Amino acid sequence: MPLVIVAVGVLLLLLLMIRFKLNGFIALILVALAVGVMQGMPVDKVITSIKNGVGGTLGSLALIMGFGAMLGKLLADCGGAQRIATTLIAKFGKQYIQWALVITGFIVGFALFYEVGFVLMLPLVFSIAASARLPLLYVGVPMAAALSVTHGFLPPHPGPTAIATIFHADMGKTLLFGAILGIPTVILAGPVYARFLKGIDKPVPEGLFNPKTFTEEEMPGFGVSVATSLVPVILMAFRAIAEMILPKGHPILSYAEFFGDPVMATLIAVLIAIFTFGLNRGRKMDEVMATITESIKIIAMMLLIIGGGGAFKQVLVDSGVDKFIAQIMQGSTLSPILLAWTIAAVLRIALGSATVAAITAGGIAAPLIASTGASPELMVIAVGSGSVIFSHVNDPGFWLFKEYFNLTIVETMKSWSVLETIISVCGLVGCLLLSTVV
Repeated sequence: MPLVIVAVGVLLLLLLMIRFKLNGFIALILVALAVGVMQGMPVDKVITSIKNGVGGTLGSLALIMGFGAMLGKLLADCGGAQRIATTLIAKFGKQYIQWALVITGFIVGFALFYEVGFVLMLPLVFSIAASARLPLLYVGVPMAAALSVTHGFLPPHPGPTAIATIFHADMGKTLLFGAILGIPTVILAGPVYARFLKGIDKPVPEGLFNPKTFTEEEMPGFGVSVATSLVPVILMAFRAIAEMILPKGHPILSYAEFFGDPVMATLIAVLIAIFTFGLNRGRKMDEVMATITESIKIIAMMLLIIGGGGAFKQVLVDSGVDKFIAQIMQGSTLSPILLAWTIAAVLRIALGSATVAAITAGGIAAPLIASTGASPELMVIAVGSGSVIFSHVNDPGFWLFKEYFNLTIVETMKSWSVLETIISVCGLVGCLLLSTVV
């Protein structure tokens, strides 16, 4: 019976979001209320559970996402992202232009949310395609693949970070495993798959937007741009490696855990960026703080949606669904990684939103970790992989890609939808393989 109620809750979520176009946050809260009541929880307990779910999920997550948004906005507004891209493109040349865009997408993707990074990179993609006389998708797909992989696999992006919080996964290990699986995935979904799309050759759209192009003097140096962007990654990776190789009680370990904590790592990066991307570029402190204030608007609704997902998860836990799932899974031979991926994939195809699919799947799949002993970090990547599968007409990202690359719906499905599916399947296969040794 509990699983039937969960299924009814998910169907209600789909109905509210798809049929009635209700905001994801409101829909998740309503579904959490409905599931709690149907499970027989006292009404006052349901409200308490929802409050605890929102608070518990957003506790440290709000800090990580807030600092991440600040870092990305500072990088974009000072011309750092443009510097990274133009330098790599100049070094690689026309023959290896795809690899330059993959590396740029990975570096920029660590610091920026997908939509922001996508729009930011487009002027460079368009100018490269025009000047090198290359098909637009041949140049654009590797960039989009790199951004999508960092969005689906790697903290501090909202989906993976929120799922890691729900699963109590180590952020550093999640980042490490995500990077290991992300590199071959980007290669297959980006440069390799783009070679099959040469037949789709559309002109660069005119007058779609008027992006700011920074002059040489306005942009910070390449080394400073890359180093500042990757500060959180370096610190979290250092912590993960230290925890794996150093014995407990080692004096370095406590420092690694302190500076490698995701909140501390992103805060340090923002403080560095205030200087490198702001004050050191001649900007006044008031201007830099205005950029930081503006950055929070990007993630405000995203935070609420993730909080709503946390509320749904907590109701499932407090109503005993987690124990019911644990009992069912005892003695089961079905891989928890495959099950978690499937739940996220079904929700993604039905809902469109990768973040909502990931958070909802995280709440449903969380009990599998305790009952099966699966790696929480690999489960994070499995859910993240499932949440990006086959983007289609109910996903805003589908229309973003379609309009900016001047494609038909069929061409968008052949390129963008298939690209996302390759990323999703590669992530699943990688997790299953890695689970045999982790």
